[in-house]
Amino acid sequence: MFLKNCWYVAAWSKDIDRTLTAATYLGENVVLYRQQNGTPVALEDACPHRKLPLSKGNLKGDLVECGYHGLTFDCSGTCIDSPTQRGMTPRRAVVRSYPVVDRYRLLWIWMGDPALADPDKIFPVENFDDPSWGLTDGGVMDIDCHYLWVCDNLLDPSHVAWVHVSSFAGAGTDEEALNVEKTDRGVIVSRWIENKPPSPYYANLVAFEGDCDRLQHYEMCLPAIGLNKSIYTPVGTGGYDKPPVADTFINISYNFMTPIDEDRTRYFWFQHRNSDPDNAEVSTFMNDGARMAFLEDKDVLEKVHLGMKHAKTPHIDLGLDAGAKLFRRVLDRAMEAETANPEDALKQA
Repeated sequence: MFLKNCWYVAAWSKDIDRTLTAATYLGENVVLYRQQNGTPVALEDACPHRKLPLSKGNLKGDLVECGYHGLTFDCSGTCIDSPTQRGMTPRRAVVRSYPVVDRYRLLWIWMGDPALADPDKIFPVENFDDPSWGLTDGGVMDIDCHYLWVCDNLLDPSHVAWVHVSSFAGAGTDEEALNVEKTDRGVIVSRWIENKPPSPYYANLVAFEGDCDRLQHYEMCLPAIGLNKSIYTPVGTGGYDKPPVADTFINISYNFMTPIDEDRTRYFWFQHRNSDPDNAEVSTFMNDGARMAFLEDKDVLEKVHLGMKHAKTPHIDLGLDAGAKLFRRVLDRAMEAETANPEDALKQA
């Protein structure tokens, strides 16, 4: 059901502190906290005695004490104290520990085999440390739908013409042909829209007047990471093989889908632009606009999830679904490989 030997976003790093924080990822209950030195910890959120969530217990130094009978666990998940029978701690009094890493302001979690958890496999955010690029604060949103419906949506540049009329829509988004490409990390659906007005969202962000050439680059990478790149450049300067010019505006929206379970997705995002790195007003405008658009997506996708889960008649596919269908095949092959050979699946992810 889920690809496990890969890194998922667990939380914004700033949201995990010295509080026991309960969360669910890929159907597994986890408790998150930080050690006194700031190092993050993720443990199975269930005491092995009677399965009371450890998140209902107490954090004592770097140890977690169960709130039922005081069984106490270290950061590796080993029980190091059993007050009711000291000296006779059951050998099976162990909880699972999950690798976690802080990077790009996000806390990443590895849900598969801990021995395969290589931080170098965390999805790269290009130019993250480049001071000439501006970052938005980003956000997080729970969506009551299967995570693959969100992935499908982020591989569909056409939906903006109907769902995001006041933000990302614009001339050409309803009918221009799409290019679909398989990569070594997923799928790209893209198109250049030439000599058209910019979309409402970007109209005041570009540094030039008049019409533009516009790239919609919708990329989905394993396990469920969407990189949506928008490029706005003066008419005649756009195209797949043309380098950016002085006035070219580039915005990359990073989207991280972490399955909670079969019916819920935790969606994290932020945006990264090649201009105005210190302009708080621009960052706020972009962040607020993105959140508004994602709420529009949420409304649609939750209804899609229910409609498809309880469908009374067969559904159909359209040509615009080619990228989403290809990504699902790529993901299916990775999950099959993980079942057969975890290390092979890791190479694909």
